Amino acid sequence: MELYQLRTFAAVARAGHLTRAAERLFISQPAVSAHIKALEEDLGVALFTRSAKGMQLTREGAALLEHAEAI
Repeated sequence: MELYQLRTFAAVARAGHLTRAAERLFISQPAVSAHIKALEEDLGVALFTRSAKGMQLTREGAALLEHAEAI
């Protein structure tokens, strides 16, 4: 787990969309997606549920968000 992954994760959690988070972070949407995927693989849990309306935090994602914001 890297700090940039946590920063990206928190931005997606706040924005609810990969594209909006990418715009706020000034990085590409594929990079945001890759950061989230790598973080989920490292932790072995799904952090978001994905739908056409956006991304919602899972229970595990909500717990991680508390820690990520503290960091």
